[in-house]
Amino acid sequence: MHTRTIGDVKVSAIGLGGMPMSIEGRPDEQRSVAAIHAALEAGVTLIDTADAYHRDADEVGHNESLIARAVASFGRGGSEVLIATKGGHLRPGDGSWTLDGSPEYLKQACEASLKRLGVEAIGLYQFHRPDPKVPYAESVGAIRDLLDAGKIRAAGISNANPEQIRQANEILGGRLVSVQNQFSPAFRSSEPELDLCAELGIAFLPWSPLGGISQAGQLGSRFAAFAEVAREHGVSAQQVCLAWMLAKAPVVVPIPGSSRPETVRDSVAALDLNLSFEELGRLDPA
Repeated sequence: MHTRTIGDVKVSAIGLGGMPMSIEGRPDEQRSVAAIHAALEAGVTLIDTADAYHRDADEVGHNESLIARAVASFGRGGSEVLIATKGGHLRPGDGSWTLDGSPEYLKQACEASLKRLGVEAIGLYQFHRPDPKVPYAESVGAIRDLLDAGKIRAAGISNANPEQIRQANEILGGRLVSVQNQFSPAFRSSEPELDLCAELGIAFLPWSPLGGISQAGQLGSRFAAFAEVAREHGVSAQQVCLAWMLAKAPVVVPIPGSSRPETVRDSVAALDLNLSFEELGRLDPA
């Protein structure tokens, strides 16, 4: 398994995003557990989740609990998995998403995530999304406090701009290890954040790297260059997309969401796909 680094922890160069297993349209638990086991079998050691990855109001943390059970039931190698979770985003249960970046809430959310994951300290805890009602420094300050208290082993942020990345790293005393932003062929506006992370040596975790739950399957039909390169290599357009991201910078660790063993295995296979400079140029038009 090819590896990359988040802070001082080596992880598989491609992770697994758990969101599709728990929100609207989710599959039965057996299929989700099979997908997680397929990832672990393939050597994936990074799984991304969040307390807000659930559907109904009374099941906060559904995805965290599911992942914890699946990793525990896998047995071999499960202890080596870095489970990254997030706090600060909420789902009232009506399909909407709301925000609470208050220090009080973030600390309560972390405690609840600790219990669901069944760990003494969360491997990577990320502030999910800036809350315009709360000064950003206060939200990140809560993450710093959790890090100092040993509740979390590493700190990250999500959905952040370059200014927020620099501010968070300063507040954390240079201990910011990851930034999780949306990035895909359809959403390339996070290139400045990716470049800054590469400059600072901070892991960049693209979420929805294949375009999101409803669009991932159509990646090749939406972006002709990815389909063309895929045909030339005899692989899927999704593999080409992940290989293209990995070539961006050594700090990039894509976390494609999946709930099917076959798509998990297809994503991991991207690690063995080497794209030429010419091919990368075709995928990155000026």
